[in-house]
Amino acid sequence: MKHFYGEFDGEEFPTQDKLFGDNPLLQFILEHGDEGLRAIEQMMKNPEEFEHSDMLEQLLKDGMLQKDGQGRLKLTPRGVGRMQQKALLEVFSHLRHGQRDGHQKITSGAGGERIEGTKPYQFGDPVSELDLHQTMTNALRRHGLPKEKGRIRFDEKDFELHLQEGTTSCSTVVLLDMSGSMRRNNRFVAAKQVALAMQALVRGRFPQDTLDFVGFYSGAKQIPQRLLPLTNPKPVTIFDYQVRLRVPIDQLDKAPQHFTNLHMGLQLARRILRRRGGENKQIFIITDGQPTAHVEGDFVYLLYPTDERSTVATFKEAVLAVRDGCRVSTFALIEDYWGMEWVGFVNQLARLTKGLAFYTNSSQLSSCVMESFLSGRKKKTYLA
Repeated sequence: MKHFYGEFDGEEFPTQDKLFGDNPLLQFILEHGDEGLRAIEQMMKNPEEFEHSDMLEQLLKDGMLQKDGQGRLKLTPRGVGRMQQKALLEVFSHLRHGQRDGHQKITSGAGGERIEGTKPYQFGDPVSELDLHQTMTNALRRHGLPKEKGRIRFDEKDFELHLQEGTTSCSTVVLLDMSGSMRRNNRFVAAKQVALAMQALVRGRFPQDTLDFVGFYSGAKQIPQRLLPLTNPKPVTIFDYQVRLRVPIDQLDKAPQHFTNLHMGLQLARRILRRRGGENKQIFIITDGQPTAHVEGDFVYLLYPTDERSTVATFKEAVLAVRDGCRVSTFALIEDYWGMEWVGFVNQLARLTKGLAFYTNSSQLSSCVMESFLSGRKKKTYLA
């Protein structure tokens, strides 16, 4: 058991049921993002009809929300932190018992908990971790009982050290699918909740780690952590059975935004991880469908139904990420998938990257992501 201590501020630790209290407005904002904030602003214009006006005033008083110079509502860092705490408690309340709480590696170095077993001493190992019992046993077995003055003969091969669980720094980029289909079945809300929980966990338990978020849709962009709770999937604006568009990258913001450009998301994730200094680097992909967009030169191709060119471009970028030393894990949301092509894409991605593949639904997503983040296991896993 590891213990962490900090200065007591005199306030009672907020349990899960007290984090939001009886105020549902923060949950409403979490579920609807910036659209939720704007909806509350509209309701504020008719305070006599706004039944939650007292709750809003309490959030403003507590510093969870604030108004800018134009009277627009903004979510404060304190409000974001409260959301992160609540998400973290909810995630860990659903984790299976027995999951470890760190990025473990077996080591003879200092700083971790001792575990069963020993290893031979190597030059540079800390002698403070010497296992005297096993070292004495080795010396007596190799050199026999002492013949004079009770002196036991030792040489370097006799020394053995305790094994320990050490920790290693990790740089993670989470790729969040923001395509139009992520609005269904509360998928994006579930993805935001696990992302917020990861923020709280890294800040409180793994400060040596780095954690970045990238949203991918028709394009891709890095999401500042303070804006994560306000992020929403892109609305669907084209309902044609077939779409074939080529858009210059510098004009992409004028194009339909609801496609799935995992290729560009991986490109951005690789650029971010090149700047990070973690000993281990990993990419988590949370998505609910195959790529329907990719980059070629100075153009982005928006292709629906999915086209082989988008699939191949995405695979190539994922392989480049692995060559950069990144571990790739894909979390496929499958509540309403209808064909085997989607499963085949995730399978092939896992094979090419020698990574992990999880098949899950929104309610189980947080457990899948958090257990993978904490355990760092290397085998391919399937969860229904």
